[in-house]
Amino acid sequence: MTSPVFPDLDGASVFVTGGGSGIGASLTEGFLRQGARVAFIGRSDASAFVARMEGETGRAPLFLQGDVTDIATLRAAIDRAAAAHGPVTRLVNNAANDERHPTLDVDEAFYDWSAAINMKAYFFACQHAIRGMRTAGGGHIVNFSSISYMMGAAGYAVYTSANAAITGMTRSLAREFGADGIRVNALAPGWVLTERQLERWADPESLAAFLKRQCLKTHLQPEDIVNPTLFLSSDASRMMTGQVMAVDGGVVTTG
Repeated sequence: MTSPVFPDLDGASVFVTGGGSGIGASLTEGFLRQGARVAFIGRSDASAFVARMEGETGRAPLFLQGDVTDIATLRAAIDRAAAAHGPVTRLVNNAANDERHPTLDVDEAFYDWSAAINMKAYFFACQHAIRGMRTAGGGHIVNFSSISYMMGAAGYAVYTSANAAITGMTRSLAREFGADGIRVNALAPGWVLTERQLERWADPESLAAFLKRQCLKTHLQPEDIVNPTLFLSSDASRMMTGQVMAVDGGVVTTG
């Protein structure tokens, strides 16, 4: 997929959570191809991905292995990214887990785990990155939400609750830190067919039913989320903040 060129991303210090697989890997590649200096955190070893990116783009992202739910590790990763690439001025909160969970089966341990990865890590990544952005004179944050909460999707209420909370947090942070030159927006993908989705839930019947809900009759791929993220992370969207942008082939409408 061809991307437009966003000149201000060339040389920018970018930090992506979950940037070594799924949508996150496509985001890392997209920023690298813009000339950005990219660091990402992920639980699984991403050495092969880093080597492939260096071979294909001429730039190696900085892989910081760790769990985003460990807030001390998350903060340390952002600090290491800043030490290597300069203050992080583009934060993309992408890491999430949409594990299905019938409401009546949810216990406190599962709730705490799901909320930790799908909301708590977002808040503390924003908090820590904002400190550096204020010193740097500004920055851009993109928080990944999902259209699932807009649809009232059943079967994973803790996850959809976190998505709704991300929207509220995004709007509050945009208001609180706009005077510091910090923009905060949310991106809400539809059903993006990552390897995980194909392995776990994307059976032919479900895919056909979901496609009927889309205006555009093509399933979303991870690459479809890259250009909108680059746009929200660049000065091309300089007067957008506190917004939620759906990228879903036309399932929901906002406004």
